[in-house]
Amino acid sequence: MSPHFGTHHWSKNTIQRCQKTVQGCKMIFGTPFLATPIGVALSGTSFSGELPTSIGRLGSLTALDISSCEFTGKIPHSLANLTDLTHLFLSENNFSVGTLSCQLTSFTLSKNQLSGQIPSCLMNLTHLTSLFLLENSLEGPIPSSLFELVNLRYLFLYSNYLNGTVELHLLSKLKDLTDLDLSSNRFSFLNYNKNELEWLSLFDNKIHGPIPKWMWNISKETLEVLDLSRNFLTGFDQHSVVLPWSRLHYVRLDSNMPQGPLPIPPPSTIQYSVSGNKLRGEIPPLLCNMASLMLLDLSSNNLNGRIPPCLANLSKSLLVLDLGSNDFNGENQFQGQLPRSLANCKMLEHLVLGNNQIDDIFPFWLGAVPHLKVLILGYNKFHGEMGSWHTNFRFPQLCAIDLSDNEFTSDLPSEYFQNWDTMKLTNVSNGLWYLQANTRIEMQGYTTNFPYNYSMTITNKGMQRFYEKIPDILKAIDFSGNNFIGQIPTYIGNLQGLHLLNLGDNNLSGPIPSSLGNLTQLESLDLSKNKFSGEIPWQLTRMTFLGFFNVSDNHLTGPIPQGKQFATFSNTSFDGNPGLCGTPLSRACHSPEAPPPTPSSSKEGSVSKFDWKFALMGYGSGIVIGISIGYSLTSWKHEWFVKTFGNRQRKWARIERMGLRS
Repeated sequence: MSPHFGTHHWSKNTIQRCQKTVQGCKMIFGTPFLATPIGVALSGTSFSGELPTSIGRLGSLTALDISSCEFTGKIPHSLANLTDLTHLFLSENNFSVGTLSCQLTSFTLSKNQLSGQIPSCLMNLTHLTSLFLLENSLEGPIPSSLFELVNLRYLFLYSNYLNGTVELHLLSKLKDLTDLDLSSNRFSFLNYNKNELEWLSLFDNKIHGPIPKWMWNISKETLEVLDLSRNFLTGFDQHSVVLPWSRLHYVRLDSNMPQGPLPIPPPSTIQYSVSGNKLRGEIPPLLCNMASLMLLDLSSNNLNGRIPPCLANLSKSLLVLDLGSNDFNGENQFQGQLPRSLANCKMLEHLVLGNNQIDDIFPFWLGAVPHLKVLILGYNKFHGEMGSWHTNFRFPQLCAIDLSDNEFTSDLPSEYFQNWDTMKLTNVSNGLWYLQANTRIEMQGYTTNFPYNYSMTITNKGMQRFYEKIPDILKAIDFSGNNFIGQIPTYIGNLQGLHLLNLGDNNLSGPIPSSLGNLTQLESLDLSKNKFSGEIPWQLTRMTFLGFFNVSDNHLTGPIPQGKQFATFSNTSFDGNPGLCGTPLSRACHSPEAPPPTPSSSKEGSVSKFDWKFALMGYGSGIVIGISIGYSLTSWKHEWFVKTFGNRQRKWARIERMGLRS
């Protein structure tokens, strides 16, 4: 039987079959879910309707997981009859709170659209060790009676509308508490002296002023996760900037306002991010001692000096290095050059150095980094030629490269275009996936995954856009704002996976190659402000996903190709070319010859409905460029972006560990 789960409801018969036989539970509607005499898991099956009161007949049930379904209504009062029930997981439904079993030790009611204050009936669950109420619409203060649940080990209340002052000294009553997450609320905090926390997240609250002294003195030997990002912290309430927690793995202090030197986490750190602050000074060599570091994000600060070559000490682990939007001007011995030792970071996938003052030639040697996917070098002082391609410097995994607004003066690198194999791929993955670093952190007794979505700012459709997530199928080249010369190599037509190509504002000349018509995935093409001549090739009409096209300010002549995507472009795409004629320009073509044809076949005579469907899709955001959830128009100054787009989605996901840790 092949059921449509969304139409099924639990019935009295369903419960009876579960009660009588394990095999019966396994075969309900043909659903392959776990059922044992003491536990039932229906998570993700999309059963709907109200949970029947007859569930209270499963007298031996100890664990029930019906999360990620479509249940509604009150939690049935009959659950109170299940005196052996200790684990109850109801997240991602639409429940309201009813009567609960007093024997519960783990209770998850996340993502249920709960509103109002934290339900008072929860205070009767005196055996609770884990309470997850995250991502609801709860409001008001945390009731003091919650701190009477003295067995709590995990308390996760993040992403609600809770407010008021949290008197953290009340948390001292929770002697066993190890994991506390109050982030994305509206709290302020008072003193706290808990010494055994492992997880502390106060992300996105109303903490003002310097990081308080009491925070420096808690859990020095146990704390492994610390997130204070998106608050109003102005600095550190003591002179030392060496963080005191010896076991830290995960540290985020992003989007605050500290102005001092860069804080130094312990060598155990795996992810370290302090982007969007006002930190100043040089990168201290102590940072190079973090031999397990996988992610280092120091972007959008006021750091200066040279990039230390000792970052190569991180060669066995580093996946992400983001130093964008600082002022690395190389006043010391390296004179602004990138340290060649970065080529030793063989695990590196995401390198962002844009919007600095780096003065160097093209770092061709980074082509030896086998997994490098994203290379952002725009808005620096890179200069000269890009150099010849070499078999040892292939950039074999490169998906996106930004060299915009530098001082390159060579021909376009035809040999690179021939050998950037990943950009030739046109296959579309199943589902929507994003480039990310998945860092698994071993904590005491369990493993937690902290995914970090790669991001970049790149010029698309004439404007700088911030991509908070980069689709894994996106391929992009931005060489705009340099002084590249010569013609566009025909080999560029081999990069058939490209979605974005920007060669604008250079000194390129000659004809536009017809091989660009092979880039059938292309969604944005900018060739403006060059010296191209001749006619626009009709082969460009093959690009049915093209949503942006700009050849303005060149020396092009002849009629503009008609049909398909070209019917969607305005005058501004062709301005500054006195020799062009035809729609959409007001200059008519007076030649007796017909305008350049589109490719003809027995299936084409005019623009079909199918063609227009793709035209309209391309006219909008584009298929791949548009699905970059979170991309936003921005400038390179991250401070402005944070102020303007305050609800920035977090780059890592929390795992609800459900209190099953021994």
